[in-house]
Amino acid sequence: MVENQGVAIVAGDLWERITAVPGMDRLLPALEDLPPVYLVGGAVRDLLRGAAAVDLDVCVEGDALAAARALAERLDGSVLEHERFGTATLRAGELSVDLAATRRERYERPGALPLVEPAPLAEDLARRDFAINAIAIGLTEPGRGTLHDPCGGLEDLRAGAVRVLHAGSFLDDPTRLLRAVRYEVRLDYAMDAATESLARAAVAAGALDTVSGARLGDELLALLAESEHPQALRRLHALELDRALHPALAPDPDVVAAAALGAAETGADRTLAALAALLLPAVEELEPWLELLQLDRSVCARVGRGARAGPALARGLSTELAPSEVYELLRSEPPEALALALALGAPAPAILGYVSRLRHVRLEVTGADLRAAGVPESEAIGRALEEALRRKLDGELSGRDEELRFALEIAGAPER
Repeated sequence: MVENQGVAIVAGDLWERITAVPGMDRLLPALEDLPPVYLVGGAVRDLLRGAAAVDLDVCVEGDALAAARALAERLDGSVLEHERFGTATLRAGELSVDLAATRRERYERPGALPLVEPAPLAEDLARRDFAINAIAIGLTEPGRGTLHDPCGGLEDLRAGAVRVLHAGSFLDDPTRLLRAVRYEVRLDYAMDAATESLARAAVAAGALDTVSGARLGDELLALLAESEHPQALRRLHALELDRALHPALAPDPDVVAAAALGAAETGADRTLAALAALLLPAVEELEPWLELLQLDRSVCARVGRGARAGPALARGLSTELAPSEVYELLRSEPPEALALALALGAPAPAILGYVSRLRHVRLEVTGADLRAAGVPESEAIGRALEEALRRKLDGELSGRDEELRFALEIAGAPER
């Protein structure tokens, strides 16, 4: 049954879709005798759309942490608790479920993390980001199989609309600005006129300046992970969200998309390759911004180097270079730099040849072999091995004997 503004409607085969979700056959029996539990948010939204539910989010009208512990015991699983928000993640084999207590939220100031307190389901749904995510279905008796839609999410699903639930939504949590764009491109929906007007007003008011860099970084990476991120970047520009993130941010969506595609060829992280492309053409101004987003240091290093080296590689690589020269240019670069170089027009044979073959080439001889042949410990050993590797890359040496003979000659081995 569907409970829509108090009106009961037949819900079709939704319950069948829910029971077909992987792991639900284990979860549903384990919920017996627990406080009321509901499937909520994106899982319900996607099941209503006929799509697969990727993440299982449930809310509990009661103590979610106690419910998570009980489920872990019944399912022989484990629980990771987050006491501040009354949430927990249950893992039992391949089953992963996020549990939260139904709650209301209060924001002490714009952009702050919310203060939460227990509340009934209806209030929990009303505090969510968009109406399409404010739908729940009961998983326990009584009310098992009843769909709760107090905010009109079903109508928005039919209309393909992304709609906030109150006028201050984007000011309370400005990360919703990026999330709205992400849902637009993922679902092929659009903000309704009132929501877009509120979004533009929030951007103009500097709402993003009230949010921590870490939260913005998380939302930006999630947006770049979408398959339709070129469209998302165009939408950010139309809403002036790109310059609100940073005044120098003016990415070419086609280059960003090409860098993400190049990641598959070079072994780069698709999202990080896209982020490296996002820094062009103002790398010097935007690289410090990565640290403000509080990304992991290794991530900042890979993305920053990728953004700086990618254009240089695109200019410097050519099909006229010897394999050893290609190897020397690329050997120290992160794969994100290679993906961006491809996006900027670097010759594919040079980069793909390096990725598939050249970077795996190794000498069969070592410094120990040279020392055993009488070469004294010195820098000459390293130079000899480097030159031998260069010759091998260019096809001038083959096999251990040739490598050793050549390296000994370069290193100046004493005659015997």
